Amino acid sequence: MPVSHPTQFDYWPSLPLKDWQDTYATLHMWTQVVGKVRLKLAPHINHWWQVTFYVTPRGLTTSAIPSGQRTFEVQFDFHDHRLVVHTSGEGEKTGSFPFAPYSVAEFYGRFMDLLHSLDIDVHIWPVPVEVENPIPFKKDVTHASYDPEQVERLWRILVQSDRVMKLFRSRFIGKCSPVHFFWGAFDMAVTRFSGRRAPEHSPVPNLAHFVAIEAYSHEVSSCGFWPGGGPVTEPVYYAYAYPEPDGFRDFKVHHDAAYYHKDFGEFFLPYEAVRTAADPDSEILAFFQSTYEAAAVTGGWNRGELERPA
Repeated sequence: MPVSHPTQFDYWPSLPLKDWQDTYATLHMWTQVVGKVRLKLAPHINHWWQVTFYVTPRGLTTSAIPSGQRTFEVQFDFHDHRLVVHTSGEGEKTGSFPFAPYSVAEFYGRFMDLLHSLDIDVHIWPVPVEVENPIPFKKDVTHASYDPEQVERLWRILVQSDRVMKLFRSRFIGKCSPVHFFWGAFDMAVTRFSGRRAPEHSPVPNLAHFVAIEAYSHEVSSCGFWPGGGPVTEPVYYAYAYPEPDGFRDFKVHHDAAYYHKDFGEFFLPYEAVRTAADPDSEILAFFQSTYEAAAVTGGWNRGELERPA
């Protein structure tokens, strides 16, 4: 479909959840289809880091996925609005198809056909995770929306958030995750670790228990960006600690608009408060730093061994 690009680039566009709810739900399921392929083929890494996507200047990528002696990469190009697959090895190939208001079932079929045409043979468990009332991919004709303008807005926010989150990550010399995108919950995250083991995580709705146990095997302070969903009716930056120390939720964190959501057990800072600020970078960094300090101070982290000297 034709896509118009604005002449004046908006680095921090608005993204009201109500304006793209259907596209969001559809795109979430598309990313799960692709993510399940990476989950199937990539060697397991601690905390499930092998399943994530990464932000690129054009959208999201799986990075290289092994397939025998070859590798391949799947790209969500949110600039030209195409799904692109590149392969390595003898007879390198590239295949793609344009985004359109496909149902999840049609997207699943197109993607699997594309992989087959590139001599990539993979079989996945074709059922989404981390959502209520999951519909198997082959049967999902409910989600079938694609608004390219709203997807481009998301892409711009992810690019800016990725940039700022990498700066925040650079301040920590202890164990820390990459800045990466989890297709299960459709959020971008970066996680710092105290170095201590954590108690076994309790069951999480719509998620296999062994997945939560591996994800939260050690104490963490995690933060990121989420477009929202359910009772959270707007995009937010978020932060939480596991296990949550006493006093964490009452800690004074940056920005008057930030609040602790008891049901989620997380601090939220509305994206709208960030994008309308004079210096969005500083607002994000201050929120992340103050929520990290909430976890590190109340949790008794050895900050001298974990933080990069100013």
